[in-house]
Amino acid sequence: MSSPIRVGIADDAQRYLATDRLVWFEEHLAAPAEDLLASMPVDQRFAALTEAADGADGADPATYPGIYGVRPMTLSVPGRGLPRALEVAGLTWVGVHPDHRRRGVLTAMLRDHFERCRAQGWSVSALHASEPAIYGRHGYGLASHELTVTLGRGTDVAAPHLDATAARIGTRWGTLADAGVADRLQASEQRAAAGVLGAIVGDLSFYAIIAREFPELQRGREPRRVMFAVQDGVDVGHAIFHRTQRWEHGRPGGKVLVRRLAGTPAARLALVRRLVDLDLTTSVQVDGVGLDDELLHWVRGPRGASEVEIFDSLWVRLVDVPRALAARSYAAPCDVVVEVDDEAAPWNTGCWRVAVDDRGTAEVTRCDRSAELRLPVRALGAAYLGGGNLATMQRAGLVEELRNGAAVELWRTMRTDSAPAAAIGF
Repeated sequence: MSSPIRVGIADDAQRYLATDRLVWFEEHLAAPAEDLLASMPVDQRFAALTEAADGADGADPATYPGIYGVRPMTLSVPGRGLPRALEVAGLTWVGVHPDHRRRGVLTAMLRDHFERCRAQGWSVSALHASEPAIYGRHGYGLASHELTVTLGRGTDVAAPHLDATAARIGTRWGTLADAGVADRLQASEQRAAAGVLGAIVGDLSFYAIIAREFPELQRGREPRRVMFAVQDGVDVGHAIFHRTQRWEHGRPGGKVLVRRLAGTPAARLALVRRLVDLDLTTSVQVDGVGLDDELLHWVRGPRGASEVEIFDSLWVRLVDVPRALAARSYAAPCDVVVEVDDEAAPWNTGCWRVAVDDRGTAEVTRCDRSAELRLPVRALGAAYLGGGNLATMQRAGLVEELRNGAAVELWRTMRTDSAPAAAIGF
């Protein structure tokens, strides 16, 4: 039988790291634990404990039954005109010890997370899901998608009405080890996020860990490089990438792997044009490309690329339904009563009237009117950034319509002019 589960601050960094290593089984980096955990505040590292973990039943005292972490971040949500930055909880480092699986550890940790978010003023939690089915059960909805696009060297990247602007943007090479690069990355990401729906931006410690090179991760390739797009002395975009050298029958066949491409459209255009023209390479793989990304237009559609793959990107969870819904803007007036099902955050369960005025401002209040739309909280998370189509969900049987047209009415006010961008991994 399961022991009672307690969740609190993880007070042992080495034990916390050992649990993560056991769950994820990646190569162990030689850096000290606190260096590896530097991007996560000490007061945002949490662990689950049981009576067994305290010494009974031969439990491993060097690990926790479960861990999770939170990175304070901002998410670009729909606004009037440009997106607005909303403070969110970036859920990460989630893991359950193999000896403690199927005993309610993850459920206890996520409920703890939702309660802490609510108490600390975060109305939204967001994550990248290692196993999507798990987080859907806990109220997270798939809010954005991302593509991996592979281009051949010399691909024609055509954008005639951006050419003049892109020509005024220079590119500057560097490495992630360069002094001040973390500050430059954060500032560049913040500038890009101001005009990009669905973008995630972390604090300086997050970019410091991105910029850190570990010797164990450099085998077989060059150190990661950063190419900044610079206009009038200001960084307006950047690409983080590395090249892997390869030769076949005496001919170069190197590959460029772009892990992050961010910036204004013109800046990204300038960067892509440089990346597809590097010597000794034959292909450029760009990760984190959004569904409505300009890149696919520049290469004249998916078949203009060598390969296109699609994945889930950001998963969004409304921890406080009325506050979260009121924190974004809307495209059209509406007045719909929704009945929300949320077992893990019961304060969200029940009927809410979502009334949006002609300025795109929502007032979300408890009401005793009959529900017009019944849905799980994950459906609202999926639609929150304007990507998840509630009308399609209704046709698919995932949302129940109790008044004809209610799903379409709510979706038309939540939708956005373009799909949310892919979010940086955290």
